[in-house]
Amino acid sequence: MFFIGEALIGEGNEVAHIDLMIGDKEGPVGQAFANGFTQLSAGHTPLLAVIRPNLPPKPFTLITPKVTVKDMEQASKIFGPAQAAVAKAVADAVEEGVVPQDQIENLVIVISVFIHPDATDYRKIYHYNYGATKLALKRALQNYPSLEKIMYDKDRAKHPIMGFRVPRLWMRPYLQIALDNPDIESAKKVISQLPKSDRILLEAGTPLIKKYGLKVIRDLREANQDVFIIADLKTLDVGQVEVDISFNETADAVVASGLASKATLEKFVYEARRLGIYSAIDMMDVADPLAVLKGLKDIPDIVILHRGIDEEEGGKTRWQIIQKVKTELADKKLYVAVAGGINAETAKEAIEKGADILIVGRYITQSKDVERACRELLSVVGEDIDQFRVHVE
Repeated sequence: MFFIGEALIGEGNEVAHIDLMIGDKEGPVGQAFANGFTQLSAGHTPLLAVIRPNLPPKPFTLITPKVTVKDMEQASKIFGPAQAAVAKAVADAVEEGVVPQDQIENLVIVISVFIHPDATDYRKIYHYNYGATKLALKRALQNYPSLEKIMYDKDRAKHPIMGFRVPRLWMRPYLQIALDNPDIESAKKVISQLPKSDRILLEAGTPLIKKYGLKVIRDLREANQDVFIIADLKTLDVGQVEVDISFNETADAVVASGLASKATLEKFVYEARRLGIYSAIDMMDVADPLAVLKGLKDIPDIVILHRGIDEEEGGKTRWQIIQKVKTELADKKLYVAVAGGINAETAKEAIEKGADILIVGRYITQSKDVERACRELLSVVGEDIDQFRVHVE
């Protein structure tokens, strides 16, 4: 028997973060318990949880401070409210049946406790650590989280201490705003006028990148650090190198031209996947997009069916092959993006034909009312905000 649990509860300097293991005395947790008693380290002295002096709970529980204890003031927070909170939580978990009562003599618990050096409110320290310990125990013995929950939440979550989101694609369809005007201040102005939305992606357009280099991605993040940013490189050669440079500048996705050689595209897709960012192939001027895709070892994350600005007068689109691309490639994770003259009238048709990403430039960026134009298109793609994520965070 070997279970692991974790919980974070509270706020401010008194916030509690508990990591724990519970298992048999004769197993690895029991060995860790014994080692904790005998292998001491300065500033991280382990101690038994006690409800009060001379009254430990069962299963016996060993507490180890995560933060180095440097003085008696810090020690008193551990050997006081934190110690009592953990012990009471263990005892209550047994009383409530979370921990099997017939196993308390066979089990031990090892807990790591976080106490901020600047925490001052002893009641909050107790309150938060009690709740976190009890929750972590319950989670451990219920094998929380399930794989289903991990897969659902992994691209939605925001780590509270990190302070920013690392967005991933999970809530199709999306509205991708192409910032092609080669003026960084104009781009930032557009960003400042956009409504807050989980559906919005930003594209560092090719003209913008050509003028400022890929460092422009970091400049755009000054205006919105949480947004998903695509570097529209239109790579034709040295695919691996351009992915690496974009990755170092914090791009979330990179774009290659479908006119590049097979070798370049394969290295491009491979390197993006290795680094954990999205790869996209722009099929502008490619006669047979499916033939190009089927010829690759691995397909990209995003396929862009693109009509160039200079072609828009003809009025033709490639939207009729969206479903064919999805069907013949048979990859449920594949995103198909459409670009070229998207506006409020054509957006609905593109979504109906199966587009996952609407790439829009001038209709939004050159509008007299950027927010209104953006909201027009957001009304087509769907809800602005994932309310479940907001509630959880």
